[in-house]
Amino acid sequence: MYHDHTDHSVDTIRRDSQILGHLPKLLVANRGEIAIRIFRTAHELSMRTVAIFSHEDRLSTHRYKADEAYQIGDPSKHTPVGAYLAQDEIIRIAKQKGVSMIHPGYGFLSENANFARKVEEAGIAFVGPTPDVIEKMGDKTKAREIAIECGVPVVPGTRGPISTIDQAKAFIEEYGFPIIIKAAMGGGGRGMRVVRNIESLEDSFNRAKSEALAAFGDGTVFLERFLDKPKHIEVQILADNEGNVIHLFERDCSVQRRHQKVVEVAPAINLKTSVRDAILNDAVKLAKHVNYRNAGTAEFLVDQQDRHYFIEINPRIQVEHTITEEITGIDIVAAQIQIAGGALLAHQSLLQNRIQIRGHAIQCRVTTEDPAQNFQPDTGKIEVYRSSGGNGVRLDGGAGYAGAIITPHYDSLLVKVTCWGKTYEIARRKILRALVEFRIRGVKTNIPFLQRLLTHDAFANGEVWTTFIDDTPDLFRLVGSKNRAQKILKYLGDVVVNGSSIKGQIGEPSFKQQLYIPTIYSQDGSEPVDINNLPKHGWKYIIDEGGPEAFAKAVREYNGVLIMDTTWRDAHQSLLATRVRTIDFLNIAPQTAHALANAYSLEMWGGATFDVSMRFLYEDPWDRLTKLRKLVPNIPFQMLLRGANAVGYTSYPDNVIYDFCRKAKIYGVDIFRIFDSLNYIENMKLGIDAVKKAGGVVEAAICYTGDVSNPKEKKYDINYYLKFTEELVNEGIHVLGIKDMAGLLKPEAAEILIGSIRKKWPNLPIHVHTHDTAGTGVASMLAAAKAGADVVDLAIDSMSGITSQPSMGAVVSALEHSELGTGIRVENVHALNEYWEQARKLYSCFESGVLSSDSSVYEHEMPGGQYTNLMFQASQLGLGKQWKEIKKAYSEANKLCGDIIKVTPSSKVVGDLAQFMVTNKLSYNDVIEKAKNTSFPVSVVEFFQGYLGQPCGGFPEPLRSDIIRDLPRIDGRPGVSLQPLDLEKLKKDLIAKYGRSIRDIDVSSAAIYPKVFAEYREQLEKFGDVSVIPTRYFLCKPDIGEEFCIGLEEGVTLIIKFLAIGPLDTTTGKREVFFDLNGETRAVGIEDRSAAVEHVHRKKAEPGNPGDVGAPMSGVVIEIRVHEGAEVKAGDPLCVLSAMKMETVVSAPVSGKIDHIEVKESDSLSAGDLIVKITK
Repeated sequence: MYHDHTDHSVDTIRRDSQILGHLPKLLVANRGEIAIRIFRTAHELSMRTVAIFSHEDRLSTHRYKADEAYQIGDPSKHTPVGAYLAQDEIIRIAKQKGVSMIHPGYGFLSENANFARKVEEAGIAFVGPTPDVIEKMGDKTKAREIAIECGVPVVPGTRGPISTIDQAKAFIEEYGFPIIIKAAMGGGGRGMRVVRNIESLEDSFNRAKSEALAAFGDGTVFLERFLDKPKHIEVQILADNEGNVIHLFERDCSVQRRHQKVVEVAPAINLKTSVRDAILNDAVKLAKHVNYRNAGTAEFLVDQQDRHYFIEINPRIQVEHTITEEITGIDIVAAQIQIAGGALLAHQSLLQNRIQIRGHAIQCRVTTEDPAQNFQPDTGKIEVYRSSGGNGVRLDGGAGYAGAIITPHYDSLLVKVTCWGKTYEIARRKILRALVEFRIRGVKTNIPFLQRLLTHDAFANGEVWTTFIDDTPDLFRLVGSKNRAQKILKYLGDVVVNGSSIKGQIGEPSFKQQLYIPTIYSQDGSEPVDINNLPKHGWKYIIDEGGPEAFAKAVREYNGVLIMDTTWRDAHQSLLATRVRTIDFLNIAPQTAHALANAYSLEMWGGATFDVSMRFLYEDPWDRLTKLRKLVPNIPFQMLLRGANAVGYTSYPDNVIYDFCRKAKIYGVDIFRIFDSLNYIENMKLGIDAVKKAGGVVEAAICYTGDVSNPKEKKYDINYYLKFTEELVNEGIHVLGIKDMAGLLKPEAAEILIGSIRKKWPNLPIHVHTHDTAGTGVASMLAAAKAGADVVDLAIDSMSGITSQPSMGAVVSALEHSELGTGIRVENVHALNEYWEQARKLYSCFESGVLSSDSSVYEHEMPGGQYTNLMFQASQLGLGKQWKEIKKAYSEANKLCGDIIKVTPSSKVVGDLAQFMVTNKLSYNDVIEKAKNTSFPVSVVEFFQGYLGQPCGGFPEPLRSDIIRDLPRIDGRPGVSLQPLDLEKLKKDLIAKYGRSIRDIDVSSAAIYPKVFAEYREQLEKFGDVSVIPTRYFLCKPDIGEEFCIGLEEGVTLIIKFLAIGPLDTTTGKREVFFDLNGETRAVGIEDRSAAVEHVHRKKAEPGNPGDVGAPMSGVVIEIRVHEGAEVKAGDPLCVLSAMKMETVVSAPVSGKIDHIEVKESDSLSAGDLIVKITK
């Protein structure tokens, strides 16, 4: 018969096939993977196929893999599982559609003798054993009796099913513990419980019965003696209608969890030939004895003495049949169907002497289960599904595809992965490779566990047993997939839908192009520098070779003035709210290493950068340190250490400070600028000793305030600074720092201060820091250099001036031809400036709005970094128009605190008090008069308690007592009274919460910033490492159709294109955002936060009513400390508000009873909003 070869329809292929000689129709009474597996073989046998599906499965893959598909079960009457158990309805559909065969698959009705009988009574061939055999062998108690009849050994057990606890106890009295309770019907580990003591017997017995009833519709159970650490060996058998039986050798199914197989191997390794032969012979003997038909599996246990025991025959196809097919080359499903059609084994060339083992095969079941959560099934939408493949890899899939919805209704299997190799080791390595290639996102999977299992020595050596997983907790030390690409897409999608979440950002960057990387030239300007070659010159080499003392001596002996570049820390803290990201430092780091090779140091860590990295940039500060250290091996790295406060805003136990400094030195910090926000020597001693013990360069800094050039200066005169210098020198410091945090050091004052110190300590290296707020920074640094300073702090030109440091280009040029030359080539400074000019525009959305110098700093003495931050905070709190009043209030707040040194964290105290005064319209005198009944910001209260240390001249009284009232007070170093923190316990707690990815440095982060670290880890889990995203896309969404690259690591780059954003799903509040990732379309579901916003009208506190407690300022309620009906006294705390990192405890103004609480935690309030009503 001629066929048109252009017709490639399925029917054409079937007409050409002569396997069965006609076109029968086969219905699969199952779902998912096994249904698809059977359809495929049926199509190869020229059969038409019929699928059934429940309402919940209407989108399942198996539905459209068949030629026809019909819904089964009424959703109002049948459960999702119950639909596939509707025997009469299945047979009705089969008869209506002309079905000639029904294949039950595994599970559901596959072992139901009544269903098989009904099928045959309807005149339809049942692909499986006869109903009588299913009845005999499906009932495990009957199967045991048959085995005993045949002389096949069985595990000691009850002679039949039991129904009462008393029967179980009688068996235990005879055979003892341990025992196993088994469901008489079904398999898959359901209805099984191991019992090792009498206390757990009754509960296990009842649970096994109820589980069996739910799974198989039959709660009958029986008992067996439990064998310790046996192997589970099963034999695949095939039998035709004339009593011919063959085996297809054995499978090792020992790796189980809760009696459910996890990984299977064929053939079994480390099984003695004599044991193997005995098991194979017994399996065939049993099948012949019961006149078995079709496919089945005889299962045995092999104990540690190589004795085998029959446990059951599963009268159906097994999940793991694939590995037997791989080692024998026999299609078991095809054999099943042809036997059901009347074919003999011989007709299919299935003769025992012709069947041989070829190589080894391993099967893994990839499921949507979370091993870290006791294999709890996960549900949701599969966002990404990329499978494996290649030579020797077989995939039998069901629900696995992008967009699939994984429901809780059915088995969690996604795909069965079967790999074949010439040897067991080749097969093992192949399946590991296959699992590594999978990319499944949106739901959790067991792949990390499978990988851990397959690499375990016991599995690699074939020495596993049935309880191996339970007995080996080491298997659960999982290393999950990083899921980097999908998490990054989620971040990008969130920016697309909701805009940037980075606090402090206003608008989008004004510069969106790629940053230009400049060329650096040699010191003589003759040729470009190859930045791939490490710089040969640098002051770090002196530290590494000779230590801190040799470094300090070399600095003092240097014939010129050295510079520290603050661009990487204080400059962007002062100008851009500390928001410059690691990626933008990395871009210019190699060029900086060459251009500034003669720099004393780069200030690049500590201070506010530590918490801001985690809190606002979602970056790890330790990673920044290590990455930059690799690119800049020659210039010392300098950090800012807040003495006893480390990089925090409060006091910590001493061991936390020592541990932090030790780790900072190990990870790359060379010079530690140690200061105390109150110049409190006791706090500084701790930092100095910690850095010394860590092996770092101790640069102890005096915080400068006042004006030593003013003859009228009483408190902070030259004698104050000389006395404090002497105290520091006596502590054995290496370098003295002068930290002029507000830019108050006038040129004349610099000459007086530096000259006086140099005269008294001629061998002491002096390092001067200032801010250019008043516009005199360059003049002051030149004056300091001429007066004897060894090092001055500067910033790259485009990152200098205003509240930052003086211009590097200006100072370098001014000293270029003098005896105080810096050793820095000014043309290379200009080259670096080209980069930072662009970068500053990239961060334009964080500019403070300060456009010029402000000489009023000499009056209010506000530190440079705080000046810009406070201006921004003021605008956020609605006080932007009152900036002048805030500056005035800052000066008054300083006096109220006792005219203190102002630098983080003491400057925060003054700033918080100033904002509080402006918000509540309080004058200097008002604060003094109303202090006893006012709820001050937390930072102010803690300052007066003494948590920051002791200010010069002590605390002002009676204001201190009026503010802190009955709260405890500290009159020494705060950390002295703090008990050591158990860092080992903290690490264990963090590992328990976050897994083994926790490092020792993470423990330090959590010790200093527990809440910030926890929030950072949440962001890391949600979005992954976002530090690799170019800043332009980190801060604002890409244009539609725009393509860009993200480098995850060396040689690993994502190519991303933003495609589209979907409509709002009103049921979930989400939108789908579509990207092209490496040429593959991916979608991420993003919650549209604007869609859920409701405008809340809040009641206001009634003025003049003392019982109405209103919010003293705008903020968020972070804690409520009372409940309705509670009795309170005046001064008792009611709640805590937070606004821009400032926390305020709201106290009861009067005594009484809490009548009503108007707010809840996380509510956003405006000033005056009613919080609590108090009645007397």
